Amino acid sequence: MFYREAGQYKTSYEADQATFPVLQDRIGMIVILAVAFVVVPLTMSSFVINSVLIPFLIFSLAAIGLNLLLGYAGQLSLGTGAFMGVGAYACYKLTTIFPDANIILLIIVSGFASAAIGTVFGLPSLRIKGFYLMVGTLAAQFFLSWCFIRIPWLYNNNVSGAIEVPTRAVFGIPVSGPNATPVTRYLIVLTIVVVMTWIASNLVRGRIGRMWMAVRDMDIAAELIGIRLPRTKLLAFAVSSFYCGVAGAMMVFLWLGAAEPDAFNINRSFLILFMIIIGGLGSLIGSFIGAAFIWGLPIMLKSVPETFGISIGSATLEHLQFMVVGALIIFFLIVEPHGLARLWQIAKQKLRVWPFPY
Repeated sequence: MFYREAGQYKTSYEADQATFPVLQDRIGMIVILAVAFVVVPLTMSSFVINSVLIPFLIFSLAAIGLNLLLGYAGQLSLGTGAFMGVGAYACYKLTTIFPDANIILLIIVSGFASAAIGTVFGLPSLRIKGFYLMVGTLAAQFFLSWCFIRIPWLYNNNVSGAIEVPTRAVFGIPVSGPNATPVTRYLIVLTIVVVMTWIASNLVRGRIGRMWMAVRDMDIAAELIGIRLPRTKLLAFAVSSFYCGVAGAMMVFLWLGAAEPDAFNINRSFLILFMIIIGGLGSLIGSFIGAAFIWGLPIMLKSVPETFGISIGSATLEHLQFMVVGALIIFFLIVEPHGLARLWQIAKQKLRVWPFPY
């Protein structure tokens, strides 16, 4: 094993990696944030910001929410899309009840409504687990989707059945509605995602995260060492649903501008699930990698053949996307269950120790 007495590594590379992030990680994070907050708004076009970057950040936050529940707490769920819908409809009702309130604050508060609903539908996890729990969350998906369609109060009796985002301003700057610029909405989404990712990072590294991982690895042993299973599982459902609810509210109010109930159907839940499977279960960075891959896959499949003069129709492109995603899911489940995040971690380790072989 490689030891170094002075400099960055105090005992061994593995031991230091397990206790704190090394200097390169901190520098890399600062560079990424500087590029995201400064370079992107100044250089990227409105189309790229609105069609690529904003949805990537929103789906990354939703993937973090599901990863906290599935990757860290080990609780299967197929209701992510429905919990995103709860956040979106809750934010829509809050803007109706409090028209003068800060829209950013309402987006965050809507996450608590989603957390409450998620806790209710997480009650079956106290008695069942595995496949049966997945079926229970699937029932929540269908029930909430039915509510979005059949309860007119949720969409203010709109004839179209859709929720439409009103124009709201913060300090005189429109942040939602047709008058809000893509850069403004991007900066708000980026700020919320960065702050909530930092909170999630502290959660999974602290006492709550250790309890979740203990329940995930073996719930009986976790209970024997004093972890309260009901409270720990319901907390995982609440926190996960909170993240998904905020992501759903941002999806409607800071990206789409309007949404129908189909925007939160079962396909949305599967999309988020595919992101964390390919990106990496139990990894926050894997949520971002998976969201970037899934959302950018159609762009790659379309642009790469066009560079060689080959044109692909939209129907063929959709089928290719399903084939590639399906093949990658099978590959990662068999070869590398921790997804692209694990491959990225291995690459970083090799680059760090390359000048100092064992």
